[in-house]
This record gives sequence, structure tokens and C-alpha cells, in this order.
Amino acid sequence: MVTTSREAAEQLAYYKFWPDYGALAPRGWHCFGVYGSSGDSLFITPEPIDASRAFSIHGGELAGPVVVIEHTYGGTSGRDQVARVIARVFPKYKAFVASVREMFELPADRFPSGPHPADKLLYRSPRVVEFRTPAHADGLGTDAWLKKGETPIDGVAILVGDTPDLLLLSVRLPRGLASLTPAIVRQMELEANRPRN
Repeated sequence: MVTTSREAAEQLAYYKFWPDYGALAPRGWHCFGVYGSSGDSLFITPEPIDASRAFSIHGGELAGPVVVIEHTYGGTSGRDQVARVIARVFPKYKAFVASVREMFELPADRFPSGPHPADKLLYRSPRVVEFRTPAHADGLGTDAWLKKGETPIDGVAILVGDTPDLLLLSVRLPRGLASLTPAIVRQMELEANRPRN
């Protein structure tokens, strides 16, 4: 568990959907998980997510406060998304992008190279990059489930395993809880390094 202030610890809870990964988020929020051949995702929101509309949220429909973990498998139908993120922020893994392009005869413009112009990146290692997508901007934070909004999206992209798989944590908290974001991000980084069964 991440080390944080007592005040922050009292405001956070640990949420988990799948055996591998969970996340910290504000205490009293609600979680909803989905899984498929490309990977699994955990959504944590202040209000319950309507299960009858769960799949309609794909494509950037979540506009409010949220914590999302996406675990995307690089060896299955998730390889396209993994390659897109690698092309953006993991230059040492360009060979993976090239292999995906070759496998499916995809054009280079499907995998734009280099960071989104507005994103702020902080590399923790060649396989871990923290990011901030500013309010009203496109970036890693809005590439999948989250819509641009009034507040920034913070998070971390992590390559795990040999394939590799991708862990992508995106965090958009209400302004009054924004100070909890560093603890949430740090916990995900620790979670990614935890030995697996």
C-alpha cells in the first residue's frame, strides 16, 4: 500500500474488479467492471453506473469525476490499443508497433508517433510514464473512455509483462479531492510491480 497522509488515507478506499489489479479512489464511490478478449476495465465513479448503458460509455462518454483502470492485453485483440499508446509514449518499444502494423497490414498513420501536443509527461522508467491531459484537451486521458472536461485528467501508463500488456490509469477528481490524485497514481505504480501468481 502506498504511504500517504492520514487525512488522505481516511478519504480513500481500495476498489477491485478482477484478480490482478485494483485502484484507490475516494471512499464511498461506486465501481463497475467490464472484461473481454482485449482486456478488462474498472470504472469508479461518485454515482452508480447504469449497467444497461455500460457499453455506451465507450468512446469518450464519461465527462465527470472518475477513476478508470484499463488492463489491455498486448497478445490478443487489445494489441492495437497497446500499440497506439506505445507509439505515443514508449519509444523504446517501437518494434511492438511495427509488428502490429505488419501483422494486420495497417498504415503508419493509425499509430501517431510522439506525445499528444497538450500532454505533460513524467517518465518514471522506460516502461512507466505519468501524464496530465489538461482540461478541454485531447491526450492520453481522452484516448479511450473519458471525454474532455472542465478539469484535467492525470494518470499513468505502464507496460507490464513480456508481451507487453498495458495498464492505463486515468483520474479526474472533483477540485476538492484533487489532492488525492498523487496517492492514487502512486498506488497503481506499486500495484503494477506486485508479483503475480
